[in-house]
Amino acid sequence: MTDAPPSFALLPGAADSPVILHVPHSAREIPPAVRAGIVLGDAELERELDHITDAYTDRIADAAAGRAAVTPWRFVNRLSRLVVDPERFPDEREEMLAVGMGAVYTRTTHRTALRPADADPEPLVERYFRPYAQAMTEAVADRLAATGRAVIIDVHSYPTARLPYELHGEGPRPPVCLGTDAFHTPPELLTAARKAFARCGETGLDSPFSGAYVPLEFYGRRPDVSALMVEIRRDGYMSEPGGPAGPGLSRLAAALAAVVDAVPR
Repeated sequence: MTDAPPSFALLPGAADSPVILHVPHSAREIPPAVRAGIVLGDAELERELDHITDAYTDRIADAAAGRAAVTPWRFVNRLSRLVVDPERFPDEREEMLAVGMGAVYTRTTHRTALRPADADPEPLVERYFRPYAQAMTEAVADRLAATGRAVIIDVHSYPTARLPYELHGEGPRPPVCLGTDAFHTPPELLTAARKAFARCGETGLDSPFSGAYVPLEFYGRRPDVSALMVEIRRDGYMSEPGGPAGPGLSRLAAALAAVVDAVPR
């Protein structure tokens, strides 16, 4: 698969910033060799990308980085999550595998076929997932070495209406959902996020999505690695599905910048 563009980018921030804004799902790009293994027609694939892509979250992170008093680092996935989902653990028997959404998706958001059921995920995991995971691990290790800690803020979005693939979508769908991890989300980080995003409407906790991404090397082992997931309901900043961004984007970027600024150096 030599036709792929760079699959991720680490965008430098201030030397003394411990914060990494992680943007894993904002892209729509699918390399031709990967596209060949997807069974959807072109129009169907574009529609699926409208639903599955966390559109403009890279722009929100970029604007937040520009507004923050101390520039955070940014780790941005340049390829669609339909290539691989970098936030899945490929060897873990997690419940998302039950709906065809492990590290390499085999089903769509509406639970129809995306790839053949017998498709081998290993080539995609080897080509895209493992290098991404290693680079993110190294980025966190670099912040630990430079500042004594690392703070990962995951920037996501989600649709206003529940999609069929969501296993826990029956709960509240607030304008901003904050996903937490019992080990890696300190109370002061959560409090700062709730305060900052209050300007954007109600904030909720771990519904409809929960958890926060931490590379496996540090997960459950390093309390000096903090993590928080920010899930933004899409009607607050864009037309759904897959439409243009609106004025809410700037307000959300300002709120995210306030969370970054609340992290002590």
